Amino acid sequence: MTNRSMFSILYAVLLASLVLNCNCDERKLHIVYMGNLPQREGLSVASTHHTMLQSVLGSAFSAKESLVYSYERSFNGFAAKLTNKEATKIAKMEGVVSVKPNRKSTLHTTRSWDFSGLSVGKAVASQEGDIIIGLLDTGVWPEHPSFNDTGYGPPPAKWKGTCQTTNFTCNNKIIGARYYNSEGYYDGNEIPSPRDTEGHGTHTSSTAAGIELPGTSFYGLAEGVARGGAPTARIAVYKVCWSSGCDDADILKAFDDAIADGVDILSVSLGANYYISHYFEDSIAVGSFHAMRNGIFTSNSAGNEGPDPASISNNAPWTLTVAASTIDRKFVANLVLGNGQILTGIAINTFNLNGTSYPLIWGGDAVNYTFGSSPDYARYCGEEDINHDMVAGKIVLCESISRHSHDILSNGTVGIVLVQYITAVNPDYAFNYPLPTTLISPDDAKKAMDYIRSTKYPVATIMVGETWKDEVAPRVVSFSSRGPSSISPNILKPDISAPGVDILAGWSPLSPPSFYDEDTRSGFFNVVSGTSMACPHASATAAYVKAAHPDWSPAAIKSAIMTSG
Repeated sequence: MTNRSMFSILYAVLLASLVLNCNCDERKLHIVYMGNLPQREGLSVASTHHTMLQSVLGSAFSAKESLVYSYERSFNGFAAKLTNKEATKIAKMEGVVSVKPNRKSTLHTTRSWDFSGLSVGKAVASQEGDIIIGLLDTGVWPEHPSFNDTGYGPPPAKWKGTCQTTNFTCNNKIIGARYYNSEGYYDGNEIPSPRDTEGHGTHTSSTAAGIELPGTSFYGLAEGVARGGAPTARIAVYKVCWSSGCDDADILKAFDDAIADGVDILSVSLGANYYISHYFEDSIAVGSFHAMRNGIFTSNSAGNEGPDPASISNNAPWTLTVAASTIDRKFVANLVLGNGQILTGIAINTFNLNGTSYPLIWGGDAVNYTFGSSPDYARYCGEEDINHDMVAGKIVLCESISRHSHDILSNGTVGIVLVQYITAVNPDYAFNYPLPTTLISPDDAKKAMDYIRSTKYPVATIMVGETWKDEVAPRVVSFSSRGPSSISPNILKPDISAPGVDILAGWSPLSPPSFYDEDTRSGFFNVVSGTSMACPHASATAAYVKAAHPDWSPAAIKSAIMTSG
C-alpha cells in the first residue's frame, strides 16, 4: 500500500471520528432580536420570551434554564442557550427580526483637552452637572481621585438607574454601576462587580468626565492637569468587557438598561473584530439605534486595524464613529551607545538606569542552540530561541516589535532595544514596557549593529523617557481603522477624529500599566493609545454640546461636532 493510500484511509477514519463525536446539539448562547417594545399595555415582554422558548424546548423548566437575558426595558428581544435547530425554529416565529449566535467584541485599548481647545466653560458647567454619560467598558475604579464627588449634589431627577454594590460604592459623581457576564466565568484577578480590573474603563471614564487633578503625571512623564472633557458631568458604568472580551449578549443588555436608566450620552470604546454583513448582526448597531430613537447620542471607536482600507468597526450611520489622531506631544527614549552616538527611539520609558552603561548584545549572537535555533530566529528574541544566560545583565537588540520579545524579562535582562521594520521611520505612537526599552528605526538599528561589530565589548544605556513637542499634529495615527464601511460604502466613515495617541488618564491599580504580567508597577494613571481613547473625547464633546443645547437631537449634536472646526 502506498503512503498516499495509507494517508487517505487514516484521514477518512479521523474525519468519521470527528463527525461521530461532534456534539451538534450542544446549546450555545444566541441573541433573538424582535425590534421595538410592543405597544399593548399589560403585556409582559419577559413572559412572551418564556412562552416562545417553551414552545420550542418543550417545557417551562427548559425554557427557564435556557433564558439568559430578556431585553424588555428599551427594546424587545432575549438571549438564550439554543441548538442550531432550535435557533432556526425561533427565527421563523412571528415578530422575530433576527437570530444570531453570541460573539465577542474587543476593546479598542489631560493635555489632549488643551490641545483640542475644549476649555472648562463656567457658563456650561452648571448644566453639565445634569448630563449623564454612560460608558460600556471594563467598569471603573470607584475610589480613583478622578471620580471624587466633593461639591456635587444628588443625581439628576431623571436618573432611574441603580448601583450594584458588590465590591463597589457609587457616589454623586459615579451615580450608577452595573455589570454583565453571560458566561459566568471570571479569570485571574477579575471581580464579579462593576469594579475595573483591566484599567481600560477607568481610562475612558476619566477621559470623558474626570474632575480636574493638578500635578498629575505617569511616573514624572506628561506632568500637568488631568481632567475629562466634561468634568462636571455624571458617570454611569456598564461593565460588559472582561479579559476574554465583550459578549454581544451583555452589550445588548447594557444598552437595554442604559436607555431606560436615563443616560444622555453613551460612550462605547469597543467593537466587533469579525466581518459583519448586516446591521442586525451587530449588537452595538442595534443597541445604539434604539438609543438614538430615545434621544440618546452614541459615540463609538473606529477600531485599531489601520491603515488597511475597509478595516473600520462600528459602521452604523446613526452613531458617531471616531478615529484616533495625534496630539502635540510624543514620548521618546534615547539609546546612548558606547561610542557616544545617541539614537532617538519612541517609548514610554519610566525606568532610570542613571546613565550606567551595560553590555550590549544582538539577539542573533545569543542563540539557544540546545533548542535547535539559529541567528535567523534568535535575532527576534523569542523566548525559546534566546540563550537566557547570554542576555542576563545586558541590553539586548531585538529585531522585532513583538511583545513576545519581553519573555526574556524574567531572565535578568537589563533592557531591550526594539526595531521598527514596518515602516522606515519611528512609529507615530509609543508603547509602555515593563523594563527599560526603546523602539528605534531600521537606519538607527544599522548604526547600532555597526557599533556592536566594531568593538569587542559593546556597551550602551537607555535613558529615561522624555516628552517632545510634535510639530505636525494632529494627524490620523497609523493604527486607526479606515473606511469605507463594509455595510454602507456610500456613507463616509469614520465621521471624525479625536485625540487617541499617548493619552494620560486614570487607571486601575490592579492592572499593570504595560499589560505584562511581569510588570510589578501599580498606579492610578497610565498613558495609552487607541481609538478607545479617542471615543471618550468625542463623548465628552457631545456632553458639552448637550449641556448647552439640552433639546438637541443626537443627529443635531453629531452634525454640530462634525461641522465645527
